[in-house]
Amino acid sequence: MARLSLTRRVHFSAAHRYRRPEWDDAQNLATFGKCARPNFHGHTYICEVTVTGPLDETTGFVADLGLLDRLLAQEVVERLDHTNLNLDIEEFAEGRRIPSSEELARWIADRVNAGLATTPTRVRRVTVAEEPNLWATWDEDDA
Repeated sequence: MARLSLTRRVHFSAAHRYRRPEWDDAQNLATFGKCARPNFHGHTYICEVTVTGPLDETTGFVADLGLLDRLLAQEVVERLDHTNLNLDIEEFAEGRRIPSSEELARWIADRVNAGLATTPTRVRRVTVAEEPNLWATWDEDDA
């Protein structure tokens, strides 16, 4: 049976910085540049989540859009919007994951997939753009 995809886009604004606590300031600056500055910086992120699954012949849908919208609202927008990722999101706290677009895409894919666990729908791709000319993509084929 053919599998189809559906993509939903959401936005959130958040601050972050890149820093490894085991490195001194010089190594952090050399590795992460301006993103290692101590006072953080922010972005208005664009996040696209693509889900895939079999077409439901009765509804004509590949996903329960209401469920997907609730998951994106709860797990992405409400959790991340107007936060400091390093200070407000446990997984991105000092010494844990660096809150890069790559790590955000993976984190979002994990959370949305967990919410879809009882359905035939799965996350296929998550793209997180922090600028119009910079984005990262998590893809299930590469995970």
